[in-house]
Amino acid sequence: MMNPLRALKRLLKRLGLWALIATLGFLTGVVVIYVLWVRSGPPVQLWHTVELEEEFNADRAEEITTFADYQALEARLFQELDDKVYAVTPTGPDQILNRFSSGSASDPRDREPNWNLSFELMPAAQPIGGVLLLHGMSDGPYSLRALGLALAEQGYQVLGLRMPGHGTAPAGLLSVTWEDMAAATRLGMAHLADQLDGKPLHMIGYSTGAALALDYTLDAMAADEALLADAAPNASDASDRKSDHESAQQSTTDSAAGSGKAALQVPTSLVLVSPAIGITKAAAVTPWLVRLSALPGLEQVAWTTLLPEFDPFNYNAFTANASLQVHRMTRSATARLRQLARQGPITNFPATLVLLSVVDATVSPDAAIDNLLGLLTEGRHALLLYDINRVAVTSPLLVTDRAALSQQLLADDSLPFELTLMTNANPETREVVALRKPPFSAEPTTRETLDEPWPQDALSLSHVDLPFPIDDPLYGRYPPEQSTEVFLGQLAVRGERGVFKVPAQWLLRLRHNPFYDYQERRVLDWIDEANAQRARASNMAMPED
Repeated sequence: MMNPLRALKRLLKRLGLWALIATLGFLTGVVVIYVLWVRSGPPVQLWHTVELEEEFNADRAEEITTFADYQALEARLFQELDDKVYAVTPTGPDQILNRFSSGSASDPRDREPNWNLSFELMPAAQPIGGVLLLHGMSDGPYSLRALGLALAEQGYQVLGLRMPGHGTAPAGLLSVTWEDMAAATRLGMAHLADQLDGKPLHMIGYSTGAALALDYTLDAMAADEALLADAAPNASDASDRKSDHESAQQSTTDSAAGSGKAALQVPTSLVLVSPAIGITKAAAVTPWLVRLSALPGLEQVAWTTLLPEFDPFNYNAFTANASLQVHRMTRSATARLRQLARQGPITNFPATLVLLSVVDATVSPDAAIDNLLGLLTEGRHALLLYDINRVAVTSPLLVTDRAALSQQLLADDSLPFELTLMTNANPETREVVALRKPPFSAEPTTRETLDEPWPQDALSLSHVDLPFPIDDPLYGRYPPEQSTEVFLGQLAVRGERGVFKVPAQWLLRLRHNPFYDYQERRVLDWIDEANAQRARASNMAMPED
């Protein structure tokens, strides 16, 4: 007679084996269904497969050391794009919305300037500082164009840097790494440092560009602290440490001027727009999609989105590799910030202004607070948060209400940063007010009514609309007069499915910011104030004759 305990063990072993087989079968089925679904979608086109040899990457950083080098390489890259893609793509009426068809309404080369290229804007007089603009993943320099123009008018030298893999063909997203983009960011900051001879530098990052700005800042702070440790190993009291830190930072700035390769200049301020500090957890599966796409016949699996390319300055297609790189970048930045915060709030961090919508399908609004602003020392940082349209909350069609986050932050008296909540004056009106409350306060202390109300058809802002003004010629509220170029702003169309070439899901997101004027004023004031404070500190640190 079999021992009952042995029989039970055999039964459990069989059950475990069956469970393992069932799990593997289920996962295999999911993969097969996903692959079949992907393969049933639109086929990849030339711009999804082309290999451009003249693109910048981290391996070329020793060869491409100046912005002039970068622009020369970029010129060769765009000529290669013309030869390999535009020259062989069909033209004609049926290609009118194809950005890769020469002469189409979406052809970015017909726009002056072509905002897919890196650009530099100079003020009328001597610059008072420099600003590096960093766009997001799949985006291009166009996204921060409006802010760049305003900053140049304000007296700043502005560099809008095209990230590797961007502005050309979506195929660039198959191989670009965040290390490539970080190397380009260093080159851009080194250029401004060299040009401006120790004047304050600022960084504005949009989405993934915000993560790049954080990565650079953390690197520069580490270099600054290393210099401080070497320069003043015996500093003891707080005032000595502060003075030594300012001297070390000025020394770093001085050595960076003319030799950006040798030193990193800590930015004076950061402006982070819809920052990619935390993204959806689904990004964790992207390494498996990248591996699957390497198998013969599964090239389409590399693409998480395949749409017609009708936007002249932004890819509509997106890759698993792009998601993976954002995931890697955000994890790295978050880990480094949390490591710094283990000993208490992070001090000497650049004055940081975060612009964010309370609803964002791309990045996590909570992460900007938990993984950045909440870790910084009090009094120097701020969050400008766009609430949802409170009038729309009463609609039974509204799927999500993020009132919990906005109201929680408004009542939280432990926040170490200033909060501005952009919200309805009351739930019955579309009138919008900016409620500002200082750090460690439980209620707003100032209230400003904005000139622009919520648009009647808007439920909220989105990840993609914050940096674009109402009059943007591509994404604005109204198309430019007498223009034959494509307009992708406020499009309200009705009809049967499949009639309109632009996908319905693309139309749902608001493409411009109705409150952009207020936001731009806050950004300009933020950078001006940080610039002035840095100039005053530098003057005080200068030795007397």
